[in-house]
Amino acid sequence: MEDCIFCKIIKKEISSDIVFEDNNLIAFRDINPQTEQHILIVPKKHIANVTDLGSDDTLNKIYNATKQIAKEQGFLDSGYRVVVNYGRHACQTVFHVHFHLMGGEQMSGRMG
Repeated sequence: MEDCIFCKIIKKEISSDIVFEDNNLIAFRDINPQTEQHILIVPKKHIANVTDLGSDDTLNKIYNATKQIAKEQGFLDSGYRVVVNYGRHACQTVFHVHFHLMGGEQMSGRMG
């Protein structure tokens, strides 16, 4: 996907503040953070949205990474939120599946 900004970040064509990377995933700080800690977790394989994840273990790898990242960034014990948007009505703006890992501060009980 030559126009995909996340694919360009994965290929290191665009710089980002990477906090985690392995063979399957990359995680970097959101450029428009909604919380003190706002990190995007992105599969390196281009997958358009969450419904296209299929039956492989990508979702499991993502959730294992959330715990590791939250621990390394110092907000595992205080708690965190994981959000994934699907489609335009949910405000998905980059059509490469990504998970928002947010923490580091007290959040409101309201979503949105």
